This record gives sequence, C-alpha cells and structure tokens, in this order.
Amino acid sequence: MTSTFTPKKAEIARKWHFFDAKGQVLGRLSTQIAKLLMGKGKTDFARHLDMGDHVVVINAKEVTITGNKETQKLHRHHSGYPGGMKRHTLKEVRADHPDRLITHAVSGMLPKNRLHDPMLTHLHVYPDATHPYQKQFKQT
Repeated sequence: MTSTFTPKKAEIARKWHFFDAKGQVLGRLSTQIAKLLMGKGKTDFARHLDMGDHVVVINAKEVTITGNKETQKLHRHHSGYPGGMKRHTLKEVRADHPDRLITHAVSGMLPKNRLHDPMLTHLHVYPDATHPYQKQFKQT
C-alpha cells in the first residue's frame, strides 16, 4: 500500500525571488508573484502547508496599469465605524503608498484561508530600487 507524500515543516526549502516592477503590467506581475508565494511550482507542493518562497519587488511606483483603471478603479477600506468607508483611486494610492498596489493585487490572488496571512508575510514590496535583501541575491 502506498501513501501520499507530505513534506514536513522543517523540510520546506524557501528560495528568494526578485522582481523589478518597472514597466510591467500589475495583473500579470501579481499572478507570477502569487504562484511563488503559494509554492505551486514546487514538486512537493501541498495545498495545506505554507510552502511558498520569499519574493522581493522593487520599483512598485513604476508598475504599469492598463486602460483607465488609474482613475476609475477604487480601493475601498472601512474603519469599522459608521460612515467609516474610505475610497481612493489607484492614482491616489500610487502617490501615497505605491507598495499597496502590488500587495493588494497579490492578496486577492491568494487563498482565503488561514494560510493567507503567513503567505503574504513572504512578500516584500519597495517603492524604489533600494531594499535590505541584497545579501540573499548575491549568493545565487
């Protein structure tokens, strides 16, 4: 009788991946990042474990958005209090917090279960070209 192989938490090997968002389309970039965060490309993938790799994204403020989404698409946030709905266009979000554009798009592509937040902690987004993870990429 054979059984299904399930990797143990200690056996999960995490790699580091690097993306430059300059000139890339937001949706297409986000799908690539979401696959890496979930670990879907790994041969020992298990849906019930956080198997994803670390992803570093630079130049988030220079990501491309197609069509009229820059002015028409809204990011909504509610404070929890009556009348606490806040709406911001993508143009306003890019000006104030450009890293949230990519984080929000990738967050929507991850599974909505208890693995969502741990997977999202492996995403590191920076608005410009400087980031503190230089040593992870010098080794590879």
